[in-house]
Amino acid sequence: MGISRRDTLGLALAGSVTAATARAAPAVKGTTGSTGNAALVVSTWDFGAAANAAAYNSWKGGGTLVDAVEAGARVPEADVTNHSVGLGGYPDRDGHVTLDAIIMDDRGHAGAVAALEGYVHAISVARRVMERTPHTMLVGEGAAQFAREQGFTAQNLLTPEAEAAWREWLKTAEYKPVANIENQRGSALDHDTIGILARSPEGRLAGACTTSGMAFKLRGRVGDSPQAGCGLLVEPGVGAASATGVGEEVTRIAGSARVVSSMRMGLSPMAACREAVEHIVSLRGDAVKDAQVAFIAIDKNGRVGAFAIQPGFTYAVTDATGRTVVHPADSLRRA
Repeated sequence: MGISRRDTLGLALAGSVTAATARAAPAVKGTTGSTGNAALVVSTWDFGAAANAAAYNSWKGGGTLVDAVEAGARVPEADVTNHSVGLGGYPDRDGHVTLDAIIMDDRGHAGAVAALEGYVHAISVARRVMERTPHTMLVGEGAAQFAREQGFTAQNLLTPEAEAAWREWLKTAEYKPVANIENQRGSALDHDTIGILARSPEGRLAGACTTSGMAFKLRGRVGDSPQAGCGLLVEPGVGAASATGVGEEVTRIAGSARVVSSMRMGLSPMAACREAVEHIVSLRGDAVKDAQVAFIAIDKNGRVGAFAIQPGFTYAVTDATGRTVVHPADSLRRA
C-alpha cells in the first residue's frame, strides 16, 4: 500500500520516534510516561500516535480534555487507509459501513452511538448525545436522524477499496478474527478500534473510543467499543481504561470497568490490565487461544499500563512535553 502510517510517524509527530525505534522500545511498566514525565495521552496501536498529536495540540491550544480526545479520535475516523475506523472502514456482510463510538469525562458524563451509518465522525455525534440529550446512547437510524438534526453532513462511507475487499470476501464468506490485524494494513479482516485516554497535570481525565467494528460482521452487530464499562471507562480520582481486540470477549467481563476497579483497589495500571486479560483467558480457555484482546489504562497520577493476550499489540504514549513513543505491550503469550 506504499508508505504506511507506521513509516510516517516521524512526519506526523515532531519529535516522535521512528518506526524501528518504536518497535524496539521497552514497554511502559506502569510507573510513568515514556520519558519519565507523567503521561498526558495514551492510545491503542501505532496509528494512535497521530491521534495523540491531534489530542495534544487541542489541549495545548486551550481545549478541554474532552476536546482533546475528540480531536484525537477524529484523526483515524477520517483516514481512508484505516479500515477499522470511520471512513473507509470495512462494511458488514450486507455492505453497510456502521460506526460505534463513545466519549466520557470524569464528571459522570457519557455519550455514545452504535450502528451509525452515513456520518464519518461518530465520536462527534457521540459527544452531541452526551451534551445535548438526557441519554447515553443512540443507535441505528435514530442515531443517524439525530446526526442530521445536529447539522452533521452525511456521506457514503463505503470507499472503492473497502467495497472491493467486501466483494472479494463474498466469494468465500468466511470470517475469522486475526490477532494484531491492526498492524497489517489492507487485510480484508481488519477489525478494531482506537481508544484514547487523556489526563491533565491536575489529574482530570477523559476518554474516547471509536470503531467501524468487525469487518463483514452480522448486520446489527455491536461490540464492546461504545458500551460504557466495556470499551471505555473513566472514573474521577482513579483513572481510565480502554479495550481493543475481539469485542465480544471484552464485553463478557465488562473489561474496562474491571481494569478501573482494579486500579481503585490499589493495582497499578499495568497490573490492572494484566488481571483483566488473565481473567478472560481463565474464563474462556481455548475459545480465545488465537484471539487478541488488550487493554490500556492511565491513572490519576499519569502512570500508564497496557497488556494483551497475544504479542504484537502496540500503544502510543505522549507526555506533557508533547513527546510521543509507540511501545510494544507485554502479553501472556510469547512470539
